[in-house]
Amino acid sequence: MATVSQSQKPSPERIFGVLNAFQSSAALKTAIELDVFTAIADGADRADAISRRVNAAERGVRILCDYLTIHEFLTKNDGRYALTQESRIFLNRHSPAYMGTLADFLVSEGHKRNFDALTETVRKGGTTIAQGDNTKPNDELWVTFARTMAPLTTVSAGFIADLAGAKEGKACKVLDIAAGHGMFGITIAKQNPNAHITAADWAPVLAIAKENAAAAGVAERVAFRPGSAFETALGEGYDVVLLTNIFHHFDMATCEKLMRRVHAALKTGGKAITLEFVPNEDRVTPPMAAAFSLIMLAGTDSGDAYTFSQYERMFGNAGFVRTTQHTVPDSPQQLLLSEK
Repeated sequence: MATVSQSQKPSPERIFGVLNAFQSSAALKTAIELDVFTAIADGADRADAISRRVNAAERGVRILCDYLTIHEFLTKNDGRYALTQESRIFLNRHSPAYMGTLADFLVSEGHKRNFDALTETVRKGGTTIAQGDNTKPNDELWVTFARTMAPLTTVSAGFIADLAGAKEGKACKVLDIAAGHGMFGITIAKQNPNAHITAADWAPVLAIAKENAAAAGVAERVAFRPGSAFETALGEGYDVVLLTNIFHHFDMATCEKLMRRVHAALKTGGKAITLEFVPNEDRVTPPMAAAFSLIMLAGTDSGDAYTFSQYERMFGNAGFVRTTQHTVPDSPQQLLLSEK
């Protein structure tokens, strides 16, 4: 019988790590809330100096920073802490790429409650805690999303603008469905002075998009249609319709219903651009896109992360002649370009 080397012996370490994973998210959220990364960026590099800067106990700061060093968010040499490249770019509040606001949405009490109830949710096959029907308004959730998640859009919004031909500067009429923070349409407007954007979402959410449009200097070219994407009149004659992270909230029949509305809103030759987590046909790779299905199980009645073949079928049924898939650089998401 072949022997198993020491390195190959089964170990409970991975089980232990996964069961304790909530500790890592709590530690990172705490460091963001205390602004530890910015304090270090500003020169406070020892536990006593950091503690004074963030107004916390030295013992607490030392143990937290050691934990962050273990998990490679910081480095430590001779008692001095420093930011890793990742933390310097994304967790230092002075950085233009700062993403600390994501913690307010991704580690919210609502999301944690959803996963605390996961056993019953799996038995049911849909959420047992959250408002699972996302065709209905949920202002607290989506206003928080709009206020906190915009930093994630930088790369994908630029890629979408390129697919939409923004830099060509042609007159362009764009509908941004479930616009949220509005940054996808706003990015097109910033790159194309002849683009006019219509943002559709619930009224309280659109208030955030209005703020962002004004801050970007494109407010005069952004209009707003408050209400449900399934019921509100969307208008017609659009060159481009944006559908960013919306389909995963619904079952396939509801997705088709929305895409038929999109097809009707587009002019002949118009394009629908979808941004989504799209797992491979095996539904277990790539890891982040495939794992997104569990988030939808915990938080919706019937949402899912759909494969490309499923999107092709849904969009074809809605009348689109062709859909192609495009990889977004430095992102776990895919873009689907559908032609009317």
